[in-house]
Amino acid sequence: MPSYECVFIARQDIPSAQVETLTEAFSNVISENGGKVEKTEYWGLKSLAYRIKKNRKGHYVLMNVAAAPAALTEMERQMRINDDILRLLTIRVDELEEGPSAMMQSRASRDGGRRDRDRGDRGDRGDRGDRGDRGDRGDRGDRPSRERAEPEGAN
Repeated sequence: MPSYECVFIARQDIPSAQVETLTEAFSNVISENGGKVEKTEYWGLKSLAYRIKKNRKGHYVLMNVAAAPAALTEMERQMRINDDILRLLTIRVDELEEGPSAMMQSRASRDGGRRDRDRGDRGDRGDRGDRGDRGDRGDRGDRPSRERAEPEGAN
């Protein structure tokens, strides 16, 4: 049976409990048609890159599915009909990932702390050199007034 990853985005103004209900409904469609939902992950309410149907944010959900193409087609059809679903994307994969997806892993565990090693200890920032080229700016009282002068013949 082929394996798929399906990500859908639900509207921002529905509660997360309703998103879970939608996920269960789509899982039931898969199981009724002989498929199996291996894993579901709620990624949370995230900002969208651009507005979709007047929404700036959306609830993201990932579903890992092992099902026949007919079952997947029926689930996608029901997602497209539902007004609460803004976008969906389903891709076929060779095998489903074990464990949490990249979105659910902490950033430090994904890059292995690589960013801290690359930057190194910068210390007191002595690499900038002397900043004496600016000179002393003095107090505000020492500066000349910046009021606009009246143009000649304006009266």
